[in-house]
Amino acid sequence: MPNELAAGAVLAGRYRIERELGKGGMGRVLVARDDKLGRRVAVKVVTAAHDPARVRRFEQEAQTAGALEHPNVLAVYDLGEHDGVPFLVTELLEGHTLRTVIDGPRLPPAQVQGLALQLARGLAAAHARGVVHSSSVRSRARVRAA
Repeated sequence: MPNELAAGAVLAGRYRIERELGKGGMGRVLVARDDKLGRRVAVKVVTAAHDPARVRRFEQEAQTAGALEHPNVLAVYDLGEHDGVPFLVTELLEGHTLRTVIDGPRLPPAQVQGLALQLARGLAAAHARGVVHSSSVRSRARVRAA
């Protein structure tokens, strides 16, 4: 990711970077403010933008994710490029990871059942479109704050 995408930088003329949210195998996830629509979003950028195969995979995954519309699947808002770096803009979920919830205090059975049902519904929607999540679901799935 280019160094200029630090806090305060504006991506594609509208996404004002606030901070880094996390890193993954494909890139970094940043919290940004969409100045055009007045909402906070997550922006995922490819860290190895010089690798055409990686960029192609990123764009294919983004297009596939963008085609999924389900309440238990992260909403995709935009796909673009800034200074040669591909980016994906999604709904911002700042809740805990499923891993954090599992490792935390014991939850009541009804709450566990509700979380499992939401996760299963989201995965079923993805699988129905031929999408298989290859990353660890426990560390990647986000739990919305209640």
